[in-house]
Amino acid sequence: MSDSFADRLNAWRTPLVILVCGCLIGLIGFGPRSTFGFFLSPMTAANGWGRDVFALAMAIEMLLWGASQPFAGALADRFGAVFVLIGGAILYVIGTVWMAYATSPLEFHLSAGVMIGFGLGGCSFGLVMGAFGKLLPESWRTIGFGAGTAAGSFGQFLFSPLAVVLIDSVGWRNTLLIFAVILLTIIPLATMLAAPRRGPGSGMSMLAGQSVKQALAEAFGHRSYVLLTLGYFTCGFQLFFITMHLPAYLVDRGLSSSIGGWTLGVIGLFNIIGSISAGYIANAMPKRYLLAAIYFARSIAILVFILLPPSPAATLAFGAAMGLLWLSTIPPTSALVAIMFGPRWLTMLLGVAFFSHQVGGFLGVWLGGLLYERTGSYDVIWWGSIILGVASAVINLPIVEKPVARPQTASAAA
Repeated sequence: MSDSFADRLNAWRTPLVILVCGCLIGLIGFGPRSTFGFFLSPMTAANGWGRDVFALAMAIEMLLWGASQPFAGALADRFGAVFVLIGGAILYVIGTVWMAYATSPLEFHLSAGVMIGFGLGGCSFGLVMGAFGKLLPESWRTIGFGAGTAAGSFGQFLFSPLAVVLIDSVGWRNTLLIFAVILLTIIPLATMLAAPRRGPGSGMSMLAGQSVKQALAEAFGHRSYVLLTLGYFTCGFQLFFITMHLPAYLVDRGLSSSIGGWTLGVIGLFNIIGSISAGYIANAMPKRYLLAAIYFARSIAILVFILLPPSPAATLAFGAAMGLLWLSTIPPTSALVAIMFGPRWLTMLLGVAFFSHQVGGFLGVWLGGLLYERTGSYDVIWWGSIILGVASAVINLPIVEKPVARPQTASAAA
């Protein structure tokens, strides 16, 4: 690419263009993944599997999605987000197609678990958040985090009822193939998130010599970052347990499968409001207090839901309440990491925090299936989600919201 063409491209890529393209990637990438719970019943019935087989594949996916995120983030921080996003999208597409034709638990675990897990690690909203942190002006950044998170939720809102309709009309296998085609659109959108060339006087140059090892040592030696990361575990545990097992839980309680589809859709719709609002609120109040309030409110919402008798109205109200709190943790969490450490290794450090999120998701999904098969109920996981939510609310309160002290940088600047 010539310098003149690169200059023209950078001039055309305004913050709004970057924001829109990144949000579309988040929407498309998160949408199909958020519907996998609707495939549990038809796939296990067609292949003669138990729910534990399906849940283990989804749990492997959660774990590898999180485990690969720091490495994908480090590559994006070092070489730019474009190629990482494209590579992740290709793996995601291959895994989705293979998942459609898997006939054994091993194939299903390799496709839906391993392949899609690594694919999501390379093209999920974590990479988009990191790109926003580098490409958007500071005045746009927190709002961008909120909008990018909301876009993923809008994908859930769009794809959840779409999955129900498609599964009923064309079957679960063809639905997966349709989703694979849609996922290919991530590739052209990713080109809009290429980082412009930076001159020697750029704001990032002061930390250009910091290695990955030094950045990780700095982060894990910072108490507030460790607390933030520990709290993020609960977010993953709650979200992915509900996404994966709520449709089956509702059927067990005598409600129709369509209520599950509409409930997850309502969660996605209301999370658009919640995520964007969290982006604005995070600029107006201490972010640690916002995170504590979100985790505590989730526990209250879950408690009320499981104590009420099952009904469509109560379920949809639960979806609306959880939607407001669903991914609203991401804008303040991303903003706190950016405040603490700056943009140089932001994508990688967000990925490390997200790994904790995905470990929680792994346990929520896997234990949900395992304990259901052992006890015939999801009650233990629901109560565990409540306890974890209260614990995370407390964990976030001592976080200090200021840049990490860097004596060597301060002395160099003097």
